[in-house]
Amino acid sequence: MAIQVIVLNGGSSAGKSGIARCLQAVLPEPWLALGVDTLVEAMPAAMRASGEGIEFSPDGAVSVGPAFRALDNAWCRGIAAMAHAGARIIVDDVFLGGTHSQDRWRTALHGLQVLWVGVRCDSAVAAGREVARGDRISGMARSQAQVVHQGVHYDLEVDTTSTEAMECARTIAGHVG
Repeated sequence: MAIQVIVLNGGSSAGKSGIARCLQAVLPEPWLALGVDTLVEAMPAAMRASGEGIEFSPDGAVSVGPAFRALDNAWCRGIAAMAHAGARIIVDDVFLGGTHSQDRWRTALHGLQVLWVGVRCDSAVAAGREVARGDRISGMARSQAQVVHQGVHYDLEVDTTSTEAMECARTIAGHVG
């Protein structure tokens, strides 16, 4: 059975969104790219600065509360429903909870063919990208570079430290049947 969902996991500024766009360009069928940033942006502004929602500390740390977790659960199930309905989906996520985050997705995507992809990047390189982007809290990339991969099992890993997004996308596309 062909892959229906590609899950890209990596820290902030690792290159997941760029890889997702490149995958959309190189894969033969249309694929939707949906990321955790879209979920955060869709939330009311008040939830982006409260203990109930999601908080970004000045040092780049991220903490989430029960309201965020509830919406995140609905988000995962909604993406799975689209895939069950026939949409091919690229998920761009940051597994702050490591194994627990992957288990959450495994539960939601049950019954679907999923390609699990780790997107790695040297923390210093990711931190440089973070500064260049200008839309991230300083320190987020460094703090997430390794922790998001702890206990997570992948079908494939790519490293964007010195490999362009398009080359990573072609490597991933080679694993999509």
